[in-house]
Amino acid sequence: MVKLSKRTAKSARLVRDAQMTQQQILDAAESEFSRHGLNGARLSAIAQIAKVTTATVHYYFQSKESLYKAVLQRPVDEVQTILGQFNFDSLSPEEALKQVIRIAIANEAQNPQRQMLWFQEASQNQGAYFKECNVASLHEHLLKILERGIVEGDFRPLNPFLALTHILSVCLFYFTVHQNWKHLTPEIDRLSPDMIEEHTLEAIAFILAAVKRATTS
Repeated sequence: MVKLSKRTAKSARLVRDAQMTQQQILDAAESEFSRHGLNGARLSAIAQIAKVTTATVHYYFQSKESLYKAVLQRPVDEVQTILGQFNFDSLSPEEALKQVIRIAIANEAQNPQRQMLWFQEASQNQGAYFKECNVASLHEHLLKILERGIVEGDFRPLNPFLALTHILSVCLFYFTVHQNWKHLTPEIDRLSPDMIEEHTLEAIAFILAAVKRATTS
């Protein structure tokens, strides 16, 4: 077993502490930006939620704008990492599509506030910062699955980008309207594991019924 020097151990601890502090700030900023957008969010509120000083926020992210950019980029990077762990080409187009639907819904269920983050960006900034996040790199996985399914005859002829738009709408709108719809049925926890699984199964069935080529009897 290799024993680290005191200097090396201290350096590793400082790096770890810095990473934890940055994550705390990003978590707090995501919450604040999701509620108020870039224009309404306050660095003092973010610092208070993160339990750090405003000076610490400035130290790691320089400005509110650069922090906002980091908050928008984080979910894109996280989902790209998840998608990169799968070899969709080894699956049939139908099975690959099911897997993408599960990934999309599971990720949103863990981060339900993120749909409001994207809504605030569209509403306040008309996507000015969104276009810098390379979201298209995430879409490539689903577009490739749809295009392969069409070529192999599993899916009906369709416009892949429009199909992608419709598929993501089925998966994600559930979370966009959660804060409103929870008042319609207050007795149901729509973010519970059971409800998320039901949403997932229904989304898979709905989407496959829409994209699969009709079989002739």
